[in-house]
Amino acid sequence: MARIAGVILPNNKRIEIALTYIYGVGQTIAKKIIKESGVDASIRVKDLTEEQANKIREVVEKRHRVEGELRREVLSNIKRLKEIGSNRGLRHIKGLPVRGQRTKTNSRTVRGNVRRTMGSGKRKLEKT
Repeated sequence: MARIAGVILPNNKRIEIALTYIYGVGQTIAKKIIKESGVDASIRVKDLTEEQANKIREVVEKRHRVEGELRREVLSNIKRLKEIGSNRGLRHIKGLPVRGQRTKTNSRTVRGNVRRTMGSGKRKLEKT
């Protein structure tokens, strides 16, 4: 059981895949980390020696921004956009897609999965 950057990595996965469980580490960065630490990419997490785990831990913590530090940075960037009143900041405030996606037909999950068709908004008049 390896614990890197506060995340317990799954034992039966290859180290290359297991590193992606850390927030801020994708496949590309995981490959770079393995290359820098000099560990075999096909080794399983349960087969890592303590020395190899320490090498990987050192590379991750010293050279890459991950987990809490990265989350704080992302939140502060969004907060800055909101404060200056930019278009992206306003979209964040309203809870709409930020990166230019269309909203007429898609983005149901962002808008709360509201499905409206023609005529469903108006109440029908009852005959007496």
